Amino acid sequence: MDLSGGWTFGVPSISVLGDGYCFPYPKELIVKKKIKKLSNAQFEVFDQTGNLLLQVDGGVWNLKMKRILRDPAGIPILTLCGKALTFWHKWKAHGGENTNENNILFSVKQSHPLQIKKELHVFLANFKKKIPDFHVTGSYTSLSFKVFKGHRLLAEVKHNFTLESFCKGKEKYRVKVYPEVDFAFIVALLVILDENDTP
Repeated sequence: MDLSGGWTFGVPSISVLGDGYCFPYPKELIVKKKIKKLSNAQFEVFDQTGNLLLQVDGGVWNLKMKRILRDPAGIPILTLCGKALTFWHKWKAHGGENTNENNILFSVKQSHPLQIKKELHVFLANFKKKIPDFHVTGSYTSLSFKVFKGHRLLAEVKHNFTLESFCKGKEKYRVKVYPEVDFAFIVALLVILDENDTP
């Protein structure tokens, strides 16, 4: 049931990291990326009033990629682990800093190693299922993308690219998260897709 002002009730909640990241109305986010040094980028997530909501840091060690999603106080919420130099670009997301296999919240891989457009399959927990729980679709001409669960649109991400900002090592994304969708989960997918696109 849709009410005025964008508030929505009766829509199933998509909560992966926690109900505290779901809201009954569309949420607009600004994600700023700053490249600190080679293979090391920092992300900061703000709401429309400029409040810091999330931050992401990490780098590449021994051909393994690691990104940590933190709350505004710096407390780890999620650890993203991926393998560099692989065709499939597989990632596993662990709750907090515990990277044990029994602590996987979701996993992500490309739909095909030689795909003609950006498309990720997202599985809750590990890769044991044949049918993904979510899918991310985009194109090779842009880092903009959409996130779906079946035919339900969960979020839209627009990559605001300018040559000037790129040369300064700064990039920006605008994110629209639809009602009752875990925005921290969407940010984690944004980071994964961004990392997959980074040489």
